[in-house]
Formats: sequence, C-alpha cells, structure tokens
Amino acid sequence: MKTTALILMSLLFSNVINAQIMNTQNIEQRIAIIEDKMAIKQVVDVFSNLADTKEIDKQVLLFTEDGVVESYANGQQTSSLKGREQLKQAFSGFLSNFHTIYHQNGQQTIDELTENTAKTTSYCQVILIGKQDGKEMKTTMFTIYKDELVKQNGQWLIKHRISNFKWREVEEVK
Repeated sequence: MKTTALILMSLLFSNVINAQIMNTQNIEQRIAIIEDKMAIKQVVDVFSNLADTKEIDKQVLLFTEDGVVESYANGQQTSSLKGREQLKQAFSGFLSNFHTIYHQNGQQTIDELTENTAKTTSYCQVILIGKQDGKEMKTTMFTIYKDELVKQNGQWLIKHRISNFKWREVEEVK
C-alpha cells in the first residue's frame, strides 16, 4: 500500500513539474510570437516613415538583398523591381516628384507566421503633394501591401512585396 501511494505521489509530482515546465515553454513561445509580430509591424511602419522623410538609403535596408516589389494599379502590373539598387533608384525617382509625403498605416494582419517567415496584409493611405504642370497637386492613394518577410540574423526583412494601389485621387491644392 505504501509503495502504491509513493508511486502515485511520484507520478502526480512529476506531472505537476512537467505541467509547470510546459507552461513556461508555452509562455516563452507566446512571448516570442508577440515579439515577432511587433517586429514585423515595425518593419512596415518604418518603411512608411522613411518614405515620408525620403531616407531611401535606410528604407531599402528593410528589404532582403534580392527583395522584390511588384506594383499594381487598377488590376494591372505597373512595375516589378528586384534588389536593393533597383528599389533605391525607383523609390528615389518617384518620391523626387513630391515635397510632402505622408503615409498613414492602418490595420495589419499576420496571415502566416513561422519561426523565420511571415506573410502579412497591410492597409495604407498615401498622400503626396508636389507640382504638376505648374500647379500644386495632392495625390491620395489607398494601398494594400501583401508582404512576405523572412527573419535573417534575428531581423525581419521584406522578401517580396505586392503593392496594390486600389484607388487614386488627384486634386489641386488651393
């Protein structure tokens, strides 16, 4: 009887210890997921901030060396860029047309997340102000970014972005 009681108590104690260890691992895993989600959101937000300040050299470092950006407007592909140098040239050339740039990021969903990869959907309103034909013009665009990110050396980077410009309005600033 004493032996049976000791075995049962040992099993019970062992299960309690294992449950505590599993809860600790679970909490650590959950914290790692939260940290990854925050870091991924940070990449998207910093991308927008750097566009607004025209810090293109820093902006392209948010992409992998071979990062790809495909852009679409009205369902038609308008460009496909690959590599940081192409991204830098295209971003710089486009933003040089505007003196005021403002990105307002909205909701973001993490559609898939593994230890080293992620797929996200992010919504953004972009306002661009610059001279066109001698007039001060404001262009407003509503954009959906579909990003594939990878974690390299502990840092999340955009590997592939699809920029879908869903709506665009141009008006004179008065």
